[in-house]
Amino acid sequence: METKTSLASGIEVTQDRVDYDAACKRLLSEKIILAWIMRSCLAEYRDIDVNEIAEKYIEGTPFVSEVPVSPDETGPRIRGMAQDQSSPTEGSAYFDIYFNAIVPGTKEVVQMIINVEAQADYYPGYPLHKRGVFYCGRMISSQDGTVFVNSHYEKLQKVCSIWVCTRPPQYMENTITRYYIAEDNLVGDVHAKPEYYDLLSLVMICLDNTGKGNKGILKLLNVLLSSEVAPAEKKQILQDEFQIPMTQTMDREVSNMCNLSQAVWEKGEASGIEKGIKQGYETGLLASVKNLMGSMGLTVDEAMNALRIPDADRQAYLAKLQQ
Repeated sequence: METKTSLASGIEVTQDRVDYDAACKRLLSEKIILAWIMRSCLAEYRDIDVNEIAEKYIEGTPFVSEVPVSPDETGPRIRGMAQDQSSPTEGSAYFDIYFNAIVPGTKEVVQMIINVEAQADYYPGYPLHKRGVFYCGRMISSQDGTVFVNSHYEKLQKVCSIWVCTRPPQYMENTITRYYIAEDNLVGDVHAKPEYYDLLSLVMICLDNTGKGNKGILKLLNVLLSSEVAPAEKKQILQDEFQIPMTQTMDREVSNMCNLSQAVWEKGEASGIEKGIKQGYETGLLASVKNLMGSMGLTVDEAMNALRIPDADRQAYLAKLQQ
């Protein structure tokens, strides 16, 4: 009976986590939130008002991977993605959020394809940057036969993958980093138009999950996705500092996400599965230490520093590594 009870509690916690992740993505998929991200991370939108970006430049509504639980009844919304991009080695993968946006200031209507990902695990067993570049590559290659046909590469649209990392290593907290294609003259001095090659951009937004850190888009996302900020405080900050109106959907999703976060903690503690969670966490950390040492050439101390393993626990991990 005890085993069945623990199993049932574990299933409930797992479902709560799935629901929590879905709630995070629904919040990020609000057009006004996407507009803040675009203005803060993409040069094309830096001087445009966020409300104008939301209303004028974010195009349409992408396909969704599942039926939305509570569609927005009061404002424009992009509902959390989307389109199946299958890979022969990885199976089917789904973008969290995927949409088209019009690039301002262009003579003809030029579009950009944007993908936003919410990522909690910064060390999933491979460099996250490589996955981001792969996503960009998929967005580029998928344009063949849809955006252009035959050899009409002049119609190729720029793609951007933006990753919101909620649990990065400490030294990366409250940072935004962009990776892109740039011109580099090796011999001579010639210059092509940037629109010929500036077609891929990867942005890593690293939060601290306290809701207190930094300002601008970092503070907005820290507040929005933090499990440590109460719903009422979240709503107050979003309205007062970022002029984000609390639609019925936004209000409900903020409260729902906070409740789910609390449920995950309480049910895990009550069912006694926190021991299993701890063991799984330690196993994952050990694998991440090995991965960082092997793929990035870090020493064991550097790997543990990157993963923020407490000094008191390091001897135990060293013993396991030696085994």
